[in-house]
Order: sequence, then structure tokens, then C-alpha cells
Amino acid sequence: MKVGIIGSGFVGATAAYAILLMGNASEIVLVDLNHKRAEAEAADIRHAIPYVHPMVINAGGYADLEGADIVIITAGANQKPGESRLELMGRNGKIMTSVVDHVLEFSKNPILVIATNPVDIMTHIAAKAAVRNGLASTRVIGSGTTLDTARFRSLLGDYLSVDPQHVHGYVVGEHGDSEVLVWSSVDIGGISLDHFAEMRGLSLFPDTRYTIDQDVRKAAYQIIEGKGATYYGVGAALSRIVDIISHDHHAILTVSTPTENVYGIKDVTISLPRLLRADGIMGTLPLNLNEEETQALQRSAKMLRERIDEYETYK
Repeated sequence: MKVGIIGSGFVGATAAYAILLMGNASEIVLVDLNHKRAEAEAADIRHAIPYVHPMVINAGGYADLEGADIVIITAGANQKPGESRLELMGRNGKIMTSVVDHVLEFSKNPILVIATNPVDIMTHIAAKAAVRNGLASTRVIGSGTTLDTARFRSLLGDYLSVDPQHVHGYVVGEHGDSEVLVWSSVDIGGISLDHFAEMRGLSLFPDTRYTIDQDVRKAAYQIIEGKGATYYGVGAALSRIVDIISHDHHAILTVSTPTENVYGIKDVTISLPRLLRADGIMGTLPLNLNEEETQALQRSAKMLRERIDEYETYK
């Protein structure tokens, strides 16, 4: 399994390190406009190889992506002083289109994993560029709400004093403020959330749910305020996506990909529970949402579609 990573900043380098720790690839190529940074990150990670798994990791250019099975894209521009959100989205959209064109010039049928923010919009743009180059949109996967789902499960696990791996629940919709925590379908080891909480003598009153909801929804803001960026969680999520693809796990993750129709909103790129396998997205799982969650997901999809329309008009 050869993995290319475009962008060797915090997210790209952390993803590479997580992939090494989990043993999910035999080769990683870091590509960055700042080649010196890419070389330094590759060397630093290479020095950990004797303690974990055999791997070849180097810095390179687009031509070195030849034969890559997966290419993770984390590259993007930071917002300039006085620059609007739409202007930034326009710049990052041009960068994303250029990156995809260059990647597919050398890597003929990779799976593209998008982590550049705003990830749903960037995944939509990447998918359009990929399809234009002959790559199926099912091979374009945004990290989406995988991290939000992990945060939800982690916080619920902490509250219930249970291993988060046995907490089954999803965050869907936008990776952002309009995301939807699907409380109605959460189960703990096959037992409904309400029943499990009752067994443990714990309350799940509205204020408890609201606190967890806000902690999930605002987690990135709190982390960025404290240390400037988030990268460990998303790095692990990207490594997990590589793991699923490299071992053909047929696993379920809430990733973002172009979707034909979400409650009447057409052609929107959004996170839903998807079945992943070695050749990309196998399908989307139906969600059994209550009325409130259905309306929230529809609003999230509508907001994303409006932002896509803004970008397409702006460009």
C-alpha cells in the first residue's frame, strides 16, 4: 500500500505518523510546496520506524505519486487579513482543483481522501475535478464527520464510564456548526442509550445532552484556542480510513462524498454513514432519524448546497 500525502503541515505529518504507528502502509510520500518542510517531516517520522513497523517514507514531488493507491490531500491556504470566507473558499477551490489534476496525472486510479477545510466543499470540488479526469466519485472520500463521530462517542463513553469503542452513534451532515448528533439511534453494546443509562443510574436529561452536544460541536474551537490547531484526532481518522481501504474491511464511517439527494436537497456533498472497502465507497446506510434530526439534517444539507452554489457562482 503506497500512500501519498499532499501537504506536510500539522495534519499531513500527523496522518503520516499515525499511519506508521498503525502499520497501514508500506510506503508514504510527502509532497509539499515547502519541500524542505516535507523532507524534515519525512526524516523525523523515519527515525521512529525501528520502534514500530517497516516502512519507506520520503519527500517527493507529484511524479513520485506514480503507483500510489491512496492520496490524502490536506493542502490549503490560510485566511488572509480582511479576506472573506467566500474569497478564501475560492482560493482553496482553485488549489484543490490544481492538486487533483496534478495527482491524477501521475497516479492513475487512486482513492483520494480529502481533509482540507471546509472539507465538505473541498470534497465536492475535488470530486468534480476527479470525475473530469476519469476517476469515479466513489473514489473521492472526505474525512467529513469521522472526527465529530469520534468526539461524540468519546464524550458519551466518558459520561457512561464505558469504552468508547462500544458506543455506537453517529454525527452526520456538515463537518461544522450545522452537524447533527443522532441521539435517537445510539446504542451501547446493542442496548439502547436510554436503557443503558437507566441501568447505570445515570440521567440523560436535556441539559446533559445539550452539554455533550456543545462539547462535540465546539471541540475544534476550544482546541484551536488552546494550541492553535487540531491534528491528532483527524490524523488518527485519516489513518483509520487508510486501514479500511488497505485491508478491505467493509467498515462503516461517517465520511463525506457527493450524494444525489438528501431529503430533497440535490447533488450535495455531505457526511452520512458509508460502507467503505478497498475500492472506495460501497454504499450509504439508511438512517432511522426522528423528526427533529431529519429537519436538522435537511437544514445542514441545504446550507452546504447554498455554499456550493456560492462557490460555483464566485469562481
